[in-house]
Amino acid sequence: MTSRVIAEDRPHVKDLKRDFRHTRMLVGCYAGLSVLTLIALVSLRDHPDLATDSAWVRVPLVVVTSLMMMSFAARASHGRRRSFLRLRLASGIMVLAIAVIVALPGAFPVWLRIEQAVCGILLLGVVARVNGRAMRAAFAK
Repeated sequence: MTSRVIAEDRPHVKDLKRDFRHTRMLVGCYAGLSVLTLIALVSLRDHPDLATDSAWVRVPLVVVTSLMMMSFAARASHGRRRSFLRLRLASGIMVLAIAVIVALPGAFPVWLRIEQAVCGILLLGVVARVNGRAMRAAFAK
């Protein structure tokens, strides 16, 4: 890992690299699932009970956010402090937004609420890792 913040001589670099590898994998799964959900939504376009207006608003936003989070995770793994902070912020906000979506009865189709719950579980892993002591210490000023 070539890095401005994460120097090879720092303790626990292997653990930090592992944490970033897992974080990037979780964010990648989240992005992949989001893109597949958009494909599913397009394929369901002739079923307004399954492809609701709220789904057409939510799903593209989730795809864009997930791709941005992939960028943040990639840059953070190379030592970019601002990207790390953006990843922490975006993942936390998305977990909260997903919790609201899953909890709201009738606002979204059941299939989308289930997909969002899976996304929320993936992002909980991201939130746990990026708020862990090792990552926060690596990016401390």
